[in-house]
Amino acid sequence: GNEIMPSPKDLYLIAYNAACIFGWAYVLQQEVSLFDATSSPTVDSLKTTFAAAYNSPPGLSQALIVVQSAALMEIVHSAVGLVRSPVVVTAMQVMSRIVALFAVVYSPAAQAHYGSGLMILGWALVEVPRYAFYVAALISGDATKGTPYPLFYLRYTLFYVLYPLGISGELFTFYNAMNDPSFTGAFPSVPYSAEALYWFYAFTLAIYVPGGPFMYMNMVGNRKSAMRKRFAKPRPPPKGLIFPTDKKGGKSTSEAGKNALAAAISAVDKAYGEKVLKERNWRFGYTKHFLKMVELQCKSPKAALAIAEAGLEQMHSSFQFVNPDGSTCSFKEAMSAKNKTKFETGFIEGSGSKPAPSLSVPYKGKQLAGDDLKKQVAAWVEYGTIEASAGDAINKVIDNPTWMDLSDKYFVMLGAGSAMGPFKVLMALGANIIAIDLDRPGIWKNLISTARASPGTITFPMKKPQASCKDDDDLFSNSGSNLFTETPMIKDWLLSLYKGKEFVVGSYAYLDGALHVQVSLAMDAICKALSESRKATLAYLCTPTDAHLCTKEANDAARKEYNRMSLGKLFEIFWQVVSRGAFLKKNARKPVKSDDGEEFYYVDGLAVAQGPNYAIAKRLQHWRAVVAREGGSIVSSNIAPATSTASVVHAKTFAMAYEGMPYFKPYEISEPDMSKAVMLALLTYDIRDKSSAANPKTKLSNPNELFKYGSFNGGCWRCAYTVSSIGEVSVVICLCKWAAPFVPVVAAVAAAGYAKFTGAF
Repeated sequence: GNEIMPSPKDLYLIAYNAACIFGWAYVLQQEVSLFDATSSPTVDSLKTTFAAAYNSPPGLSQALIVVQSAALMEIVHSAVGLVRSPVVVTAMQVMSRIVALFAVVYSPAAQAHYGSGLMILGWALVEVPRYAFYVAALISGDATKGTPYPLFYLRYTLFYVLYPLGISGELFTFYNAMNDPSFTGAFPSVPYSAEALYWFYAFTLAIYVPGGPFMYMNMVGNRKSAMRKRFAKPRPPPKGLIFPTDKKGGKSTSEAGKNALAAAISAVDKAYGEKVLKERNWRFGYTKHFLKMVELQCKSPKAALAIAEAGLEQMHSSFQFVNPDGSTCSFKEAMSAKNKTKFETGFIEGSGSKPAPSLSVPYKGKQLAGDDLKKQVAAWVEYGTIEASAGDAINKVIDNPTWMDLSDKYFVMLGAGSAMGPFKVLMALGANIIAIDLDRPGIWKNLISTARASPGTITFPMKKPQASCKDDDDLFSNSGSNLFTETPMIKDWLLSLYKGKEFVVGSYAYLDGALHVQVSLAMDAICKALSESRKATLAYLCTPTDAHLCTKEANDAARKEYNRMSLGKLFEIFWQVVSRGAFLKKNARKPVKSDDGEEFYYVDGLAVAQGPNYAIAKRLQHWRAVVAREGGSIVSSNIAPATSTASVVHAKTFAMAYEGMPYFKPYEISEPDMSKAVMLALLTYDIRDKSSAANPKTKLSNPNELFKYGSFNGGCWRCAYTVSSIGEVSVVICLCKWAAPFVPVVAAVAAAGYAKFTGAF
């Protein structure tokens, strides 16, 4: 009585995949029927059998055409969101088959060669279990562990033999077709069709040389991943900070993010808050709601704060915390409860010599300081890579080198070992670091070793007294804490430290996906406690891929860049037309008017590819920033540039996009060390200069203007196009750059082809 009926979408996909099973099974049966079971096969007899496969069995060729052409629907399924497969990858896989099918259908020579039989057999043996696997996954609802193991095994193992079989058949088919005059001459009414077909299949053959091994190893990797997930041990019971329970009893990250944004917006516009809750395509439709929130915050300072406070309250109240005894309460309740367990305190004072305070920035193999750094700052500002206010702030730090003596401050680093955290830079300057990071020996060996060689100090939580540690290995093993499971204890420990000292609390921890939301909320709870109880300064690294208020000058520059005419503009218009407006969207937006008539400009830097979890995690920091500043805390929340950190470029697509982005003026992708240095300079300015927007005594027309100043955004504010619309084209530009060295070779091959068909040489 508790069975859940499949949705109409699932019923359709089950029917589609089942039809494909029967179609490929028929093709397989027809080819297998050609084999003589009464005699032992020889190489020659097998060649003869495979050569007859396409034409001999009644109905095989027609069935093959229908069932393989039906695979075109898989591209449609991916494009409209029926399945989660990437559209481009799916299209490439399907179209490679269509190209081979076209060759065998129109080339008698390819049909009569044993390669076509090898290809068809390989395809059929792969597709029958593949589609059966999909049906089982749809019915069970779990492709990893819900499918029968024999089917699962075949799905991820047959390729070891069948991929080489199928690809060999395809290569034979391509070669025979391109050298078959009846194939290349099949369309005599189309000018140059013979040459086009010949060189198209020649090119396809060439692509298979590097592409075949790459795809094979990719499938080996997929198999390892699938097997690892299939036999993974059950997850341990949840501990610490977890997502809210949704209506179905699960932990939907989408629903949690949607509820948070809806609650925030409902503080000033209940009708639109309801609209957010009704959003069905949250994964790809969330950006418009974030933009609407920014627009609503521009209505008045009161609206900006109300939205931020409501969003924070929703997340702290709805997220749950599993206590060590297994009991569950709201995260808000957990953070206000008294804790009997306490951390011990570790302390290391470095032995390094303290340098003369100054600002130095590593850039393109050089260490820039003084006038050289000022020249580079001026170049960045002129090009549009950074905003003028960021340039002014960095120059002021250059002119006041003593500001870089940070020994009077205590920097609480949440995620001390983070790729974008300034731990090493601060240590080298002799700062006092209070480090929070995971209780993993490798992390603490690195942090403590760095601290010992520096002129600074490091304070850190421990599970037992430092004096009782037998050696360094014991020290490293007992250091650290877990932001997810020990958040209340970390808060209590920090509040007890260095009474009367000025804390600067930096939120630097980063994790992928839903974990980023959890770690951001954990850091926020600590920031809340320290800003409210000790008026601690808060420090954030804002991402350029978000929606921020910007200057009118930045908006004007983006509009001017969009309207410029050049040869490159034709290339850009081509992509706009081909994508039907999906690529290269206009960046400059119309201003939003406040209730009293003031105009606010903002930039849409949201990148759909990063997903709603990333957006809500960063928005959480925005909300805390404006609330804490209103409460009297200094809040440094400057926009950091796009940076080639390992966590970003480990994804090949993002790495390729980063390489192509500088084509779009005034983008510049920063190296991690450079980013850390300039962002520390901006943080130093915010701490030292009372006129900074970070200071609550500096008047702002709207709390969200905090993010308008000191922006080192890497060029996305003044670019002609939005961040989310240049990614695909940036990848193409990257591929073109990689292909550039091979252009002479291609030109030589083209010349040879011209000579072959025209007899010019």
